[in-house]
Amino acid sequence: MMERICRLDELMPLQGCGALIGGEQVALFLIPHTQQKVFAVQNWDPIGQANVISRGIVGDVKGEICVASPLYKQHFKLETGECVEKPEFQLKTWSVYIDDGEVYLANSNVAAA
Repeated sequence: MMERICRLDELMPLQGCGALIGGEQVALFLIPHTQQKVFAVQNWDPIGQANVISRGIVGDVKGEICVASPLYKQHFKLETGECVEKPEFQLKTWSVYIDDGEVYLANSNVAAA
């Protein structure tokens, strides 16, 4: 089941946006030059132990689109949630669907931390 989150035009390219989905903080990232366009990962940084991922800097690490945690600067792959520097850490990720300018998120996460 999909849940409407926001309009696509409410997201800023390459900047995170936080959303509260079912009591859990989710970080959304609009990456316009990709096929997927919007990525959703948990906002909780498992290394820094704070809800800060949506404030991270988006970039490319070895060809993978990542977000750098603003706390200790570890990079998390937006597609899989895997931490580049410490693969034993992983963010939850959600499937995102865009329909007629609306962003929808699957109710259950794709990858567990």
